[in-house]
Amino acid sequence: ENPVIKVPPFWTDKLQNGIKVIGTKNDEVPTVTLLFAVSGGHKLEAKDQSKAGIASLTAAMLNEASEKYTSEEISSQLQKLGSSISFNSSADQLTVSVQSLVKNLDATLALLEERLLHPRFDQADFDRLHKQRLELIANQSTQPTVIANNVYTKLLYGENNIMGIPVIGTTASVKNIKLDDVKKFYANNFSPSVTNLVIVGDTEQNKIMPKLAFLNKWAPKPVEIPADTKIADLDKTKIFLVDKEKAAQSEIRIGYIALPYDATGEYYKSQIMNFILGGAFNSRINLNLREDKGYTYGAGSYFSGTESAGPYTAYAGVRSNVSDSSVVEFMKEIKRYRNEGITDEELAFAKSAMGQSDARKYETSFQKAAFLNNIIRYNLDKDYVKKQNEILQNITKEEINALAKKHLPVEKMNIMLVGDKAAIKPGLEKLGYEVVELDSDGNASTAQAATAPTPAQAAPATETTKAKKKKSKNNEKTGPAVIRSF
Repeated sequence: ENPVIKVPPFWTDKLQNGIKVIGTKNDEVPTVTLLFAVSGGHKLEAKDQSKAGIASLTAAMLNEASEKYTSEEISSQLQKLGSSISFNSSADQLTVSVQSLVKNLDATLALLEERLLHPRFDQADFDRLHKQRLELIANQSTQPTVIANNVYTKLLYGENNIMGIPVIGTTASVKNIKLDDVKKFYANNFSPSVTNLVIVGDTEQNKIMPKLAFLNKWAPKPVEIPADTKIADLDKTKIFLVDKEKAAQSEIRIGYIALPYDATGEYYKSQIMNFILGGAFNSRINLNLREDKGYTYGAGSYFSGTESAGPYTAYAGVRSNVSDSSVVEFMKEIKRYRNEGITDEELAFAKSAMGQSDARKYETSFQKAAFLNNIIRYNLDKDYVKKQNEILQNITKEEINALAKKHLPVEKMNIMLVGDKAAIKPGLEKLGYEVVELDSDGNASTAQAATAPTPAQAAPATETTKAKKKKSKNNEKTGPAVIRSF
């Protein structure tokens, strides 16, 4: 019998400047967690792709000095309070995570006001972060996992789509960013009108809301988030190969742009469908490539959509000498599942295991906050988890098999490998797919400039080999679980 997830009773509110607030009491520990989500993030850079990475750099600058305090002074005060304040930016939002003991909340919120509303945007801080960012990009450009994620993304979304450019930007785009650009980006796009706030902790609505009155000093402004760029359909499945000389491993990504997120519709049902194929530790893909063949420490597949359609991705890091065999096994498992469908035993397992893993999704304060953020972001019903459980328990073999036929288009997927070309290309060429060579930025290599790749969200970075090996002893899926939606 599955444990039924109890959605915590929550309250909603709204500040005068437009911030939507959702909160729940959690008195297990005497702390309060606040999670701000400001819509936009990397997507806003579609307005000027020549400065891609500016949202991420702006978030980094907001972690620095305020008008009153240096970043060292703020860090020192936060340390004394046992609190944390952290700004981050992702593909479609900028987040501010705050954690504090209840008794130190007032002092923590005073520091939040400093960072949030009065950033210093100091030239010395910018110069240091700008240099670090360029070093990070240069370093990542040598890592097969990062190359794989970036090139795969570009293939999925296409050449002139901001979503095909890394969130941290490229060397060329980050070099174009000046401090004044960051100031303008903050002034134009950082607005309460596109902000949600989630509160989880040992406090009540009538106690916390007055403490947040300072947020009304944050003046709203209209922020226009660019519409999604249309993504060209793939005409056929091809193999794309990026050469990483003498690489002992090959990184594999296979997929296409699939579905937008929904909590109780086709996206959720497709996650149930994929659980047996690549979503569980003992999924068909992982049992084949890891347990049976020993090609990898972990392989799997997942859907990851938001308001926009996101990719279906199958992924693994495999030994170089089995690169072509791994592609064969991936495609064999996807085709077999699509053509023959799920067994009765697999369906029973999915219903039991998914229910149990769902119950562990809401244990920490930040997990609870992310869960409530989804409710407010996607305007979900209070009882959507109950509906999900009903869908999970009642879904039929026929429904699963129809979803597999519809959402596993093996004839129109990108197959992308980063590995030692000299060792792996001959085998790949025997598989019957066109093989297109790309450079590490995802551009057609000079030898194949005439064969431009078709259009690219990235598989989240797989864990390092050692981490995978350690983690795989759990009954949990290894590999990228980061873009999981609740």
